[in-house]
Amino acid sequence: MATQLFEGKGHAAVYQKYRFAPGKELQQTILSYLKEKRTNTIELVVDVGCGSGQGTRFLAEHFKKVVGSDISEAQIQEARDAPSLPNVSYLVCPAEELPFEDGSVDLLTSFTAAHWFDIEKFMKEANRVVKPRGCVALSTYTVDMSLRYGNCSEKLTQIFRETRDVIFKYSHSRVKHVLEDYKEIFEALPFQDKKRITDIFDKIPMTVAGVVGYFESVSPYQVYMKNEPEAAKTLLQETEKRFLDTMGVSSRETPLEFWVRHVCILGYK
Repeated sequence: MATQLFEGKGHAAVYQKYRFAPGKELQQTILSYLKEKRTNTIELVVDVGCGSGQGTRFLAEHFKKVVGSDISEAQIQEARDAPSLPNVSYLVCPAEELPFEDGSVDLLTSFTAAHWFDIEKFMKEANRVVKPRGCVALSTYTVDMSLRYGNCSEKLTQIFRETRDVIFKYSHSRVKHVLEDYKEIFEALPFQDKKRITDIFDKIPMTVAGVVGYFESVSPYQVYMKNEPEAAKTLLQETEKRFLDTMGVSSRETPLEFWVRHVCILGYK
């Protein structure tokens, strides 16, 4: 079965507030691939492991009908509560048991979620539901992140990575898929025509509060909170203070750039 780490209402609310949508470079990579491969209109897109719907909403801007699915009822409720276009709907189901007919899906996507699935079962299900000449796009952002602000970018990035390293001691073993740039997931995709791109860089506009909130939203931090709540809270408070002191500002709403590297697996059936 898939690994379930994003179940609680509180975590889902933090996820909705602080997780960022796919960046412009990643969006363009996927859209360009579809333009290259597809001649027919894309009727149905299914976004698996959609969480609170950040990627699903991006897809809805480009395609006729988009369905976001997730195993977490709390995440799906957050997605439904967020403003969306009328061509989006959401449902609760496992990634390995999608309620779609054989060969009915034009595009199957997953943003920063495929590493939580039972890979073997998910790939069988993807192969079942995707149409002949349909496409798959599975992406994740990696731990290669940096912060940019004035002349203190290097110091901010160092602080960010020190905090990340503390939190990541509580990582689930499935995070190995992200650390390995989705290599195993790419190999498991049962399409002959496929490619893996590992060097997609996006700059995400964010604030100091947003960076700290991102830390709060990741699954290892939630585990840290359960095990050592005071230490976890203190870590984020101290991290925020270090950011502000380094930047020479007082407002946690001060904007900065959050740079991420994406990996994207693209396949054509």
